[in-house]
Amino acid sequence: MKHISLGGLDVSRIGLGTMAMSGYYLDPTSSDTESIRTIQRAVDLGVTHIDTAEIYGPYANEELVGRALKGRRDEVVLATKFGFVSHLDGGPGVLDSGPANIRIAVEGSLKRLGTDHIDLYYQHRVDPNTPIEDTVGALAELVAEGKVRHIGLSEAGPATIRRAHAIHPITAVQTEYSLWTRDPEAQVLPLLRELGIGFVPYSPLGHGFLTGAIRSPQDIADDDWRKSNPRFTEGNFERNLRIVDEVKALASEVGVTSAQVALAWLLAQGDDIAPIPGTKRVSRVEENTAADDVELDSNQLARLNALTPAVGERHDEANMARIEA
Repeated sequence: MKHISLGGLDVSRIGLGTMAMSGYYLDPTSSDTESIRTIQRAVDLGVTHIDTAEIYGPYANEELVGRALKGRRDEVVLATKFGFVSHLDGGPGVLDSGPANIRIAVEGSLKRLGTDHIDLYYQHRVDPNTPIEDTVGALAELVAEGKVRHIGLSEAGPATIRRAHAIHPITAVQTEYSLWTRDPEAQVLPLLRELGIGFVPYSPLGHGFLTGAIRSPQDIADDDWRKSNPRFTEGNFERNLRIVDEVKALASEVGVTSAQVALAWLLAQGDDIAPIPGTKRVSRVEENTAADDVELDSNQLARLNALTPAVGERHDEANMARIEA
Protein backbone atom coordinates (compact mmCIF):
# COMPACT_ATOMS: atom_id res chain seq x y z
CA MET A 1 0.00 0.00 0.00
CA LYS A 2 1.34 3.40 -0.98
CA HIS A 3 1.53 6.10 1.68
CA ILE A 4 0.96 9.86 1.65
CA SER A 5 1.48 12.70 4.10
CA LEU A 6 -1.51 14.38 5.73
CA GLY A 7 0.00 17.62 6.94
CA GLY A 8 3.10 15.72 8.06
CA LEU A 9 1.23 12.63 9.32
CA ASP A 10 2.16 9.49 7.37
CA VAL A 11 -0.83 7.29 6.44
CA SER A 12 -1.76 4.66 3.88
CA ARG A 13 -3.43 6.51 1.04
CA ILE A 14 -6.52 4.32 1.42
CA GLY A 15 -7.88 4.11 4.94
CA LEU A 16 -10.87 2.47 6.60
CA GLY A 17 -13.94 4.24 7.92
CA THR A 18 -15.73 2.18 10.57
CA MET A 19 -19.04 4.04 11.01
CA ALA A 20 -20.99 1.38 9.10
CA MET A 21 -20.01 -1.21 11.68
CA SER A 22 -22.23 0.32 14.34
CA GLY A 23 -25.73 0.48 12.95
CA TYR A 24 -25.67 3.20 10.31
CA TYR A 25 -26.06 0.97 7.26
CA LEU A 26 -28.47 -1.76 8.30
CA ASP A 27 -27.50 -5.32 7.44
CA PRO A 28 -29.06 -8.17 9.45
CA THR A 29 -26.33 -10.58 8.29
CA SER A 30 -23.44 -8.49 9.63
CA SER A 31 -21.87 -8.93 13.05
CA ASP A 32 -19.23 -7.51 15.35
CA THR A 33 -17.14 -10.59 14.62
CA GLU A 34 -17.13 -9.84 10.89
CA SER A 35 -16.42 -6.17 11.57
CA ILE A 36 -13.40 -7.05 13.71
CA ARG A 37 -12.16 -9.41 11.02
CA THR A 38 -12.58 -6.58 8.50
CA ILE A 39 -10.48 -4.15 10.54
CA GLN A 40 -7.79 -6.76 11.09
CA ARG A 41 -7.77 -7.74 7.41
CA ALA A 42 -7.39 -4.08 6.45
CA VAL A 43 -4.31 -3.81 8.65
CA ASP A 44 -2.95 -7.04 7.15
CA LEU A 45 -3.34 -5.45 3.69
CA GLY A 46 -1.33 -2.40 4.69
CA VAL A 47 -4.08 -0.01 5.78
CA THR A 48 -2.64 2.16 8.55
CA HIS A 49 -5.42 4.77 8.80
CA ILE A 50 -8.46 3.75 10.89
CA ASP A 51 -11.27 6.28 11.47
CA THR A 52 -14.02 6.22 14.10
CA ALA A 53 -15.96 8.66 16.35
CA GLU A 54 -17.55 8.70 19.78
CA ILE A 55 -21.00 9.38 18.25
CA TYR A 56 -20.89 6.14 16.23
CA GLY A 57 -23.09 3.84 18.26
CA PRO A 58 -22.79 6.08 20.25
CA TYR A 59 -19.59 4.82 21.87
CA ALA A 60 -19.94 1.22 20.62
CA ASN A 61 -17.80 1.79 17.53
CA GLU A 62 -14.79 3.02 19.46
CA GLU A 63 -15.07 -0.03 21.73
CA LEU A 64 -15.24 -2.28 18.65
CA VAL A 65 -12.19 -0.65 17.08
CA GLY A 66 -10.33 -0.95 20.37
CA ARG A 67 -11.02 -4.69 20.53
CA ALA A 68 -10.02 -5.19 16.89
CA LEU A 69 -6.70 -3.40 17.35
CA LYS A 70 -5.72 -5.00 20.64
CA GLY A 71 -2.06 -5.95 20.31
CA ARG A 72 -1.77 -4.04 17.01
CA ARG A 73 -2.30 -0.47 18.14
CA ASP A 74 1.17 0.65 17.08
CA GLU A 75 0.56 -0.50 13.49
CA VAL A 76 -2.05 2.16 12.79
CA VAL A 77 -2.84 5.85 12.81
CA LEU A 78 -5.97 5.97 14.95
CA ALA A 79 -8.42 8.81 14.27
CA THR A 80 -11.56 9.61 16.23
CA LYS A 81 -13.87 12.58 16.68
CA PHE A 82 -15.53 14.58 19.44
CA GLY A 83 -18.12 17.31 19.60
CA PHE A 84 -21.29 15.50 18.50
CA VAL A 85 -21.99 14.41 22.07
CA SER A 86 -22.51 16.87 24.90
CA HIS A 87 -21.35 15.17 28.09
CA LEU A 88 -22.44 18.18 30.13
CA ASP A 89 -25.85 19.09 28.73
CA GLY A 90 -27.85 17.17 26.16
CA GLY A 91 -26.06 13.92 25.33
CA PRO A 92 -25.60 12.38 21.87
CA GLY A 93 -26.54 14.54 18.91
CA VAL A 94 -25.94 17.83 20.72
CA LEU A 95 -22.98 19.85 19.43
CA ASP A 96 -20.51 20.80 22.15
CA SER A 97 -16.88 21.70 21.49
CA GLY A 98 -16.34 23.60 24.70
CA PRO A 99 -13.04 22.93 26.50
CA ALA A 100 -14.74 21.20 29.46
CA ASN A 101 -16.63 18.84 27.17
CA ILE A 102 -13.48 18.04 25.19
CA ARG A 103 -11.73 16.99 28.40
CA ILE A 104 -14.50 14.51 29.19
CA ALA A 105 -14.72 13.28 25.59
CA VAL A 106 -11.04 12.53 25.15
CA GLU A 107 -10.82 10.48 28.34
CA GLY A 108 -13.80 8.39 27.24
CA SER A 109 -12.36 7.81 23.78
CA LEU A 110 -8.94 6.83 25.15
CA LYS A 111 -10.54 4.28 27.47
CA ARG A 112 -12.82 2.77 24.83
CA LEU A 113 -10.03 2.56 22.26
CA GLY A 114 -7.64 1.01 24.76
CA THR A 115 -4.85 3.47 24.09
CA ASP A 116 -2.95 6.26 25.81
CA HIS A 117 -3.04 8.60 22.82
CA ILE A 118 -5.13 9.47 19.79
CA ASP A 119 -3.14 10.05 16.60
CA LEU A 120 -5.65 12.33 14.90
CA TYR A 121 -8.44 13.97 16.92
CA TYR A 122 -11.15 15.73 14.91
CA GLN A 123 -13.82 18.20 15.86
CA HIS A 124 -16.76 16.32 14.30
CA ARG A 125 -18.84 19.41 13.48
CA VAL A 126 -18.18 23.08 14.14
CA ASP A 127 -19.94 24.22 17.32
CA PRO A 128 -21.62 27.58 16.66
CA ASN A 129 -21.71 28.29 20.40
CA THR A 130 -17.96 27.91 20.99
CA PRO A 131 -15.33 30.06 19.26
CA ILE A 132 -13.01 27.83 17.25
CA GLU A 133 -10.08 29.52 19.00
CA ASP A 134 -11.30 28.13 22.33
CA THR A 135 -11.78 24.64 20.89
CA VAL A 136 -8.36 24.50 19.25
CA GLY A 137 -6.74 26.00 22.32
CA ALA A 138 -8.11 23.11 24.40
CA LEU A 139 -6.91 20.61 21.80
CA ALA A 140 -3.45 22.19 21.80
CA GLU A 141 -3.28 21.49 25.54
CA LEU A 142 -4.05 17.82 24.88
CA VAL A 143 -1.25 17.75 22.30
CA ALA A 144 1.15 19.22 24.86
CA GLU A 145 0.06 16.53 27.34
CA GLY A 146 0.63 13.73 24.80
CA LYS A 147 -2.98 12.55 24.76
CA VAL A 148 -3.44 13.75 21.19
CA ARG A 149 -0.79 13.80 18.47
CA HIS A 150 -2.55 15.73 15.68
CA ILE A 151 -5.65 17.91 15.34
CA GLY A 152 -8.31 17.71 12.64
CA LEU A 153 -11.56 19.37 11.63
CA SER A 154 -14.60 17.81 9.94
CA GLU A 155 -17.02 19.71 7.68
CA ALA A 156 -15.50 23.08 8.59
CA GLY A 157 -15.71 26.02 6.21
CA PRO A 158 -12.71 27.97 4.89
CA ALA A 159 -12.93 30.81 7.42
CA THR A 160 -13.02 28.40 10.37
CA ILE A 161 -10.13 26.36 8.96
CA ARG A 162 -7.98 29.45 8.61
CA ARG A 163 -8.79 30.69 12.13
CA ALA A 164 -8.16 27.27 13.65
CA HIS A 165 -4.84 26.82 11.85
CA ALA A 166 -3.66 30.18 13.20
CA ILE A 167 -4.01 28.86 16.77
CA HIS A 168 -2.40 25.43 16.26
CA PRO A 169 -1.43 23.54 13.08
CA ILE A 170 -4.36 21.57 11.67
CA THR A 171 -3.16 18.27 10.23
CA ALA A 172 -6.23 17.19 8.27
CA VAL A 173 -9.72 18.26 7.28
CA GLN A 174 -12.40 15.68 6.65
CA THR A 175 -15.46 16.18 4.49
CA GLU A 176 -17.47 14.31 1.89
CA TYR A 177 -15.78 14.14 -1.50
CA SER A 178 -16.39 11.78 -4.38
CA LEU A 179 -17.48 11.63 -8.01
CA TRP A 180 -20.93 12.75 -6.90
CA THR A 181 -19.87 15.30 -4.26
CA ARG A 182 -17.23 17.66 -5.60
CA ASP A 183 -18.03 20.73 -3.52
CA PRO A 184 -14.58 20.88 -1.80
CA GLU A 185 -12.86 21.64 -5.11
CA ALA A 186 -14.13 25.23 -5.15
CA GLN A 187 -12.69 26.59 -1.90
CA VAL A 188 -11.69 23.98 0.66
CA LEU A 189 -9.08 22.05 -1.32
CA PRO A 190 -7.24 25.17 -2.56
CA LEU A 191 -7.12 26.52 1.01
CA LEU A 192 -5.84 23.23 2.44
CA ARG A 193 -3.05 23.22 -0.13
CA GLU A 194 -2.20 26.82 0.66
CA LEU A 195 -1.89 25.96 4.37
CA GLY A 196 -0.29 22.51 3.97
CA ILE A 197 -3.23 20.63 5.49
CA GLY A 198 -4.12 17.10 4.37
CA PHE A 199 -7.55 16.11 3.09
CA VAL A 200 -9.55 13.04 4.18
CA PRO A 201 -12.64 12.37 2.04
CA TYR A 202 -15.38 10.41 3.77
CA SER A 203 -18.08 8.56 1.82
CA PRO A 204 -15.81 8.32 -1.25
CA LEU A 205 -18.25 5.77 -2.70
CA GLY A 206 -21.32 7.98 -2.27
CA HIS A 207 -22.79 6.01 0.64
CA GLY A 208 -22.58 2.89 -1.52
CA PHE A 209 -24.33 4.44 -4.50
CA LEU A 210 -21.24 4.56 -6.72
CA THR A 211 -20.60 0.82 -6.30
CA GLY A 212 -23.61 0.10 -8.53
CA ALA A 213 -25.03 -2.37 -6.02
CA ILE A 214 -28.15 -0.25 -5.41
CA ARG A 215 -30.36 0.12 -8.45
CA SER A 216 -33.64 1.28 -6.92
CA PRO A 217 -34.89 3.07 -3.78
CA GLN A 218 -36.61 -0.22 -3.01
CA ASP A 219 -33.18 -1.81 -2.56
CA ILE A 220 -32.81 0.21 0.65
CA ALA A 221 -34.57 -0.87 3.83
CA ASP A 222 -37.21 1.53 5.15
CA ASP A 223 -35.27 2.03 8.39
CA ASP A 224 -31.95 2.68 6.60
CA TRP A 225 -30.97 6.36 7.02
CA ARG A 226 -30.27 6.66 3.30
CA LYS A 227 -34.00 6.31 2.67
CA SER A 228 -34.39 9.99 3.57
CA ASN A 229 -31.20 11.20 1.88
CA PRO A 230 -32.25 13.55 -0.94
CA ARG A 231 -30.02 11.83 -3.49
CA PHE A 232 -31.63 8.46 -2.79
CA THR A 233 -35.25 9.59 -2.96
CA GLU A 234 -37.45 8.72 -5.93
CA GLY A 235 -36.86 11.02 -8.87
CA ASN A 236 -33.38 12.07 -7.82
CA PHE A 237 -32.31 8.44 -7.47
CA GLU A 238 -33.16 7.59 -11.05
CA ARG A 239 -31.46 10.72 -12.39
CA ASN A 240 -28.31 9.95 -10.38
CA LEU A 241 -28.06 6.46 -11.84
CA ARG A 242 -26.47 8.00 -14.94
CA ILE A 243 -23.34 8.67 -12.87
CA VAL A 244 -23.26 5.06 -11.70
CA ASP A 245 -23.74 3.76 -15.24
CA GLU A 246 -20.85 5.86 -16.57
CA VAL A 247 -18.57 4.66 -13.78
CA LYS A 248 -19.61 1.07 -14.43
CA ALA A 249 -18.94 1.38 -18.16
CA LEU A 250 -15.44 2.71 -17.55
CA ALA A 251 -14.79 0.04 -14.93
CA SER A 252 -15.66 -2.64 -17.48
CA GLU A 253 -13.17 -1.18 -19.94
CA VAL A 254 -10.40 -1.07 -17.33
CA GLY A 255 -11.23 -4.51 -15.96
CA VAL A 256 -11.90 -3.42 -12.36
CA THR A 257 -14.95 -2.72 -10.22
CA SER A 258 -16.96 0.49 -10.04
CA ALA A 259 -15.81 1.05 -6.48
CA GLN A 260 -12.18 0.76 -7.56
CA VAL A 261 -12.70 3.32 -10.34
CA ALA A 262 -14.33 5.77 -7.92
CA LEU A 263 -11.43 5.40 -5.47
CA ALA A 264 -8.78 5.57 -8.18
CA TRP A 265 -10.29 8.84 -9.42
CA LEU A 266 -10.02 10.27 -5.90
CA LEU A 267 -6.42 9.13 -5.50
CA ALA A 268 -5.57 10.84 -8.79
CA GLN A 269 -6.73 14.20 -7.41
CA GLY A 270 -3.54 14.71 -5.40
CA ASP A 271 -0.91 13.22 -3.13
CA ASP A 272 -2.44 14.97 -0.13
CA ILE A 273 -5.75 13.06 -0.25
CA ALA A 274 -6.43 9.91 1.78
CA PRO A 275 -10.02 8.60 1.43
CA ILE A 276 -11.56 6.40 4.11
CA PRO A 277 -14.09 4.11 2.40
CA GLY A 278 -16.31 2.43 4.94
CA THR A 279 -17.30 -1.21 5.05
CA LYS A 280 -17.96 -4.05 7.46
CA ARG A 281 -17.07 -6.86 5.07
CA VAL A 282 -13.68 -8.48 4.52
CA SER A 283 -14.44 -8.91 0.81
CA ARG A 284 -15.16 -5.21 0.42
CA VAL A 285 -12.04 -4.06 2.23
CA GLU A 286 -10.02 -6.32 -0.06
CA GLU A 287 -11.74 -4.79 -3.09
CA ASN A 288 -11.27 -1.22 -1.86
CA THR A 289 -7.61 -1.54 -0.96
CA ALA A 290 -6.89 -3.05 -4.38
CA ALA A 291 -7.77 0.35 -5.85
CA ASP A 292 -4.29 1.39 -4.73
CA ASP A 293 -2.97 -0.38 -7.84
CA VAL A 294 -5.50 1.03 -10.32
CA GLU A 295 -4.11 3.73 -12.60
CA LEU A 296 -6.50 5.73 -14.79
CA ASP A 297 -5.14 7.45 -17.87
CA SER A 298 -5.78 11.09 -18.75
CA ASN A 299 -8.67 10.29 -21.08
CA GLN A 300 -10.40 8.14 -18.47
CA LEU A 301 -9.96 10.83 -15.82
CA ALA A 302 -11.35 13.42 -18.22
CA ARG A 303 -14.46 11.29 -18.78
CA LEU A 304 -15.02 11.04 -15.06
CA ASN A 305 -14.37 14.74 -14.52
CA ALA A 306 -17.04 15.52 -17.09
CA LEU A 307 -19.80 13.64 -15.25
CA THR A 308 -22.88 15.74 -14.53
CA PRO A 309 -23.14 16.61 -10.82
CA ALA A 310 -25.49 14.58 -8.65
CA VAL A 311 -29.05 15.79 -8.14
CA GLY A 312 -30.17 16.63 -4.60
CA GLU A 313 -28.42 17.80 -1.44
CA ARG A 314 -25.87 15.37 -0.01
CA HIS A 315 -27.60 15.24 3.40
CA ASP A 316 -31.07 15.97 4.75
CA GLU A 317 -31.94 19.48 5.90
CA ALA A 318 -31.06 18.93 9.56
CA ASN A 319 -27.60 17.54 8.79
CA MET A 320 -26.86 20.15 6.11
CA ALA A 321 -27.52 22.82 8.74
CA ARG A 322 -24.52 21.48 10.70
CA ILE A 323 -22.13 21.72 7.76
CA GLU A 324 -20.22 24.94 7.23
CA ALA A 325 -20.02 26.42 3.75
